[in-house]
Amino acid sequence: MSLYCRNFSNLIAKRCFASSSKIPDLTKDRYPIQRGQYAELSDKDYAQFESILDKNRVLTGSDTQGHNIDWLRSVRGYSNVVLKPKTTEEVSEILKYCNSRKLAVCPQGGNTGLVGGSVPVFDEVVISLNSMNKIEYIDEYSGIVTCQAGAILENLESKVQEKGLCVPLDLGAKGSCHIGGNVSTNAGGLRLIRYGNLHGSVTGVEAVTATGQIMNLMSNFKKDNTGYHLKHLFIGSEGSLGIITRLSIQCPTASKAVNVSFLGLNSYDDVMNTFLMAKKELGEILSSVEMIDEVSLNCSNKVFNGQSPIDVFPFYMLIETSGSNQAHDEEKLNEFLRKAMESSLVIDGVTTNEPGKMRNIWLMRERIADSLINIEGYCFKYDISLPLTHFYEIVPATKERVGDLASFVCGYGHIGDSNLHLNVACKNFNQEIYKAIEPFVFEYTSKLKGSISAEHGIGFHKTKYLKYSKTPEAIAFMKQIKELMDPNGILNPYKVLPL
Repeated sequence: MSLYCRNFSNLIAKRCFASSSKIPDLTKDRYPIQRGQYAELSDKDYAQFESILDKNRVLTGSDTQGHNIDWLRSVRGYSNVVLKPKTTEEVSEILKYCNSRKLAVCPQGGNTGLVGGSVPVFDEVVISLNSMNKIEYIDEYSGIVTCQAGAILENLESKVQEKGLCVPLDLGAKGSCHIGGNVSTNAGGLRLIRYGNLHGSVTGVEAVTATGQIMNLMSNFKKDNTGYHLKHLFIGSEGSLGIITRLSIQCPTASKAVNVSFLGLNSYDDVMNTFLMAKKELGEILSSVEMIDEVSLNCSNKVFNGQSPIDVFPFYMLIETSGSNQAHDEEKLNEFLRKAMESSLVIDGVTTNEPGKMRNIWLMRERIADSLINIEGYCFKYDISLPLTHFYEIVPATKERVGDLASFVCGYGHIGDSNLHLNVACKNFNQEIYKAIEPFVFEYTSKLKGSISAEHGIGFHKTKYLKYSKTPEAIAFMKQIKELMDPNGILNPYKVLPL
């Protein structure tokens, strides 16, 4: 086991569209779906929006195109207006009006979602939170941070780091995703094994309902046990019950000692046993455990001109530790690595605590998602939770299922919390491969008692497959909640719940 000493390119992975410049088909043409009974925009509506916002915050025409297409280029709406409020009160006025007119709306953050939840399906009014990006207050004593929903995750991380804190969420899309969008989808991220999901970290939210009512559910305390925890209705509801405009979140103290190891392994069984050993040997300092298969890493390095610091292996693991005593943590990490290699679980690997080198290792993992949609032209992406004993089996099963229809099939993800990202790459979207994959992937997941959505949400793509993870009774109750909170169904229609 040697210290990592290679330099990667200075290229920083950016969220970008697929290499193909082709604009995707309209969602209504690609998928069998009918427009709901919503009103259509009139000149009076535009005039009303301009009376609520400055005229330059009401986008029309070609300025709306980027807001109509998702990052994957898998869906496309045809909204004619994008509204950019700066305050919760402006969001309230917009929703009051849209509800009175029965105009459907689509809340939108950084538009980095992977399930078609953040763009219109038809001609919904887009409410972009890009301008609601203030970081209002950081309490370094309690670690509670208050901000608007449009704050970019990376900017929020930079601000809290100045106070010796860290955001309990880290994503490859952190340079463009919004913290409000993260909360609305209950994003998981790279360090869920250490910090848990956002339901546990968010102490309060401010949200606007479909009728324009402002729900102030903010709290600056982890312990606030007063009545129903209504904030949880909005966390993970993907803008279908209300639009989150502000939030408060618990940010833990940043670790003083961080180490990263990148390991090569010969089989998935070795990956699983190495993870078990890591939990036992590293315990409280274990902050992230990622698994990457050979195809995924090859794509990342090919597209971004990277180079692996170790030889080629069928599987790789990225293990991070975070603590307060570098000598103590290094001793534990070295002992773990010694045992893993003596047991022939790990064949080769590198480890480092130098910030630049750790970042380069993380880049190999973080830029996989970008590389997969750029290397071929289209990529079907599935975000599922599976029992660890069967975690990787779906990858070869899917590969056998699609055969020559796909360019390749690969898998990577957060083995630390049982979350696999399954990817099927092809030249272009086509119905033959689509029908071969769906509902096969969700049926396979359901048979293993897994979840069809680990952290990306349901969005537009998975509504008809919700039944594979939730009972009819649960879905019916969700619909009752939706009808109560959004009687006209204007909030992010065609998303989350089956029609």
